[in-house]
Amino acid sequence: MKILITGGAGFIASHIADRLVELDYDVVIFDNLSSGKVENINPKCKFYKGDITNYEAMKLVFDIERPEVVIHHAAQIDVQTSLKNPAFDAQINIIGTINVLECCRETKVRKIIYPSSAAVYGNPKYLPVDENHPVEPISFYGISKHTPCHYIKAYSELYNIKYTIFRYANVYGPRQDNHGEGGVVSIFANRLLRKETCYIYGDGKQTRDFIYVKDVANANVLALDRGDNEIIDISSNKPVTINQLHKVMKEISKCSVAVEYKEARNGDILHSYLSNEKASGCLGWKDKHDIKSGLKETLNYYYNVLTEMEVAAETRV
Repeated sequence: MKILITGGAGFIASHIADRLVELDYDVVIFDNLSSGKVENINPKCKFYKGDITNYEAMKLVFDIERPEVVIHHAAQIDVQTSLKNPAFDAQINIIGTINVLECCRETKVRKIIYPSSAAVYGNPKYLPVDENHPVEPISFYGISKHTPCHYIKAYSELYNIKYTIFRYANVYGPRQDNHGEGGVVSIFANRLLRKETCYIYGDGKQTRDFIYVKDVANANVLALDRGDNEIIDISSNKPVTINQLHKVMKEISKCSVAVEYKEARNGDILHSYLSNEKASGCLGWKDKHDIKSGLKETLNYYYNVLTEMEVAAETRV
């Protein structure tokens, strides 16, 4: 089976690509490298550099490769960026997705897998949040990640393109940069290992649902042939405060670093965690990494990256 991954050089999608390659799928990556990195791309994948907002360039790749399934991860993922520049956010997340869907329609793609976000739920009315929870986003990012779902459903009805829409909790793990919903893990990791002050916005008692990236990759693999025309939360189903997150990471890294609290940011939700009951039923999926094991792998990755950077710097001197 041939699978095309948009944004495949990015944090989450590169892990999906790695897992698919391990399972002997034929994987094609389409990425503009604005945030993705060449070094994230599995050498067994075919790579095309391009932007989802450029329909003609993307359509050419679809015409050449004729994928059976598209995993659409290319996106603008930062809440604060969406608040500062909502038109830019919408151009990528909404218009870009329409371009992907048009390419799917014209080349008769069987299925599209699309990651939405927990941000579409807004301030939770109950916990854990499940797929029946009202959709009331409080940021432009939440709006731009939900709007494509309407287009995806319409394309499915009109052109018989199957879909699975995921709503990820806060994804973290190796290769993550400082942006996006789980970016706090990457930020803490880098600052702890450099023995720099960690900053927490608000009082640190706000809760998030942290899900390890390899568990997310497994959900995408399962969705190739399951969960058709469903919306599914992918989560740990466990709330973790930012203070607890920092404490666990400090214990694992054995780095004692000061914490400085700053004013809470606009658009941030106070408490959130998602149910993963439907993911278990529809996909047969279960997260295999608890917060400690996932953070240990993540911190080991950043430690190795930091060590390589220090060695490179010494070599240049």
